Amino acid sequence: MFRPRLMPCLLLKDNGLVKSVKFKNHRYIGDPLNAVKIFNEKKADELVFLDITAGEEKRHIDFELAAELGEECLMPFAVGGGIKDLPTIKTLLKLGAEKVVLNSVLFDNLELLTEASGQFGVQSAVACIDVKKSLLGKYSVYKDGGKTNAGLNPVEWAKKIEAAGAGEIIIQSIDQDGVMKGYDFPLVQSVAEAVNIPVVALGGAGTYEDFRRAVKESGASAAAAGS
Repeated sequence: MFRPRLMPCLLLKDNGLVKSVKFKNHRYIGDPLNAVKIFNEKKADELVFLDITAGEEKRHIDFELAAELGEECLMPFAVGGGIKDLPTIKTLLKLGAEKVVLNSVLFDNLELLTEASGQFGVQSAVACIDVKKSLLGKYSVYKDGGKTNAGLNPVEWAKKIEAAGAGEIIIQSIDQDGVMKGYDFPLVQSVAEAVNIPVVALGGAGTYEDFRRAVKESGASAAAAGS
C-alpha cells in the first residue's frame, strides 16, 4: 500500500537551524543535532538539510556536520547547499547521506545531475526548484537562493531535470515559504502531472490538511515542511 512520506526540511546557516519567511528574515531556532534526536523519536520518514548560504559563500555544506548527521540520524536524509562536483557528492554519500540536493548549479551544469545519477544511482540525485509568482500570476524559476530570476517555466525546467537523470524533484514556493498558509497546490500539481518521478511539495505547510491535499489532490509523492 502506498503511504506518502512526511519530511521535515531543516535550513542551515552557520551550521545552526534557522526559520525563514519567503526566503528572508532568517531567525535562529536551534541546533541541528538536537532536531535530529527529536525527529528520530517522532519517526520521521526522511530529513532534508539545506545549507542556505553555502552557494553564496562559494562553499559546500560542511562535511563535519554531514558526518555528525550521518551518525545521529535513524532515518534516510538528504543534504544540499553549494554542491558543485562529483567528488563532493561522493564524500557526502560516504558520510551517510542517502541523497544530495542540487539547485543553482544545474543552471550552469545540468550534466552534473546526469553524472551523479549515473555513478551513484538515480535515487541519490534530487533536484530542488525554487519558484516565485509574478504580480500577474506567472510562475518563474529562481536561483541563487531565490535572488535571481532564471527566466524559466517550472514545468519545462522540471521536464529537463527529469530527462537529465533526477530521481526526485523538490518543488518549493518562495511566496509560501514560512507563512504556514498551505502549499501552492496548483504549482505542485502542474509539476507532478508533467513528470514521472516523485515530486516533493515544500513551502507553506501549516496543517495536516495541507499534507493531505498536496498528496491526494495535487499528486505529490511526499510532503516536506519546515515551520
